Amino acid sequence: MAENVTLARPYAEAAFRIARDAGQLDGWQQALARIAAVAADADMQALIDNPLLDVATIVRVLLEVVGADLTGEQKNFVQLLAENERLSVLAEIRDLFGDLKNGVEGVKDAQIASAYPIDAAALAKLVADLERRFSCRIQATITIDPDLIGGVHRRRRSGDRRLGPRQARPDGDRPKELGVTQ
Repeated sequence: MAENVTLARPYAEAAFRIARDAGQLDGWQQALARIAAVAADADMQALIDNPLLDVATIVRVLLEVVGADLTGEQKNFVQLLAENERLSVLAEIRDLFGDLKNGVEGVKDAQIASAYPIDAAALAKLVADLERRFSCRIQATITIDPDLIGGVHRRRRSGDRRLGPRQARPDGDRPKELGVTQ
């Protein structure tokens, strides 16, 4: 949802600045992933949405479930989100934080869907071809979709561009050159 992303952006940017300044981008990314996963749980959602519970109780339970290895700043961040009723946008905060981190590190996310499992050698070649084409590091996520016809569908999350066997490419290269057969 665009509205959730709009609500999440300032929190993601603030968390990113704190993490970058402390040199803890990886730690914050892992913490946000855990916190978002716990907050997305149906039972936790019921607790968060319960009007009879105060913010302190919600935060205490959430932090207990997440685990004790959060930093003080991360715990304060959860407290701030709870006080501002923004726990519902934790998934968007996590994703936006990841985008900011990847931007600094020169990494782009690529979602690769294939009708069939891709072996390690073919995946390595495909990722290398994509890295060469987009002049950046690629972090690939593979999904198997048996309903696909004609090969592989590749999409970058930010600035989506589809490159598939049935779509012409701006540079005129054939999809086969990227390890995709027609």
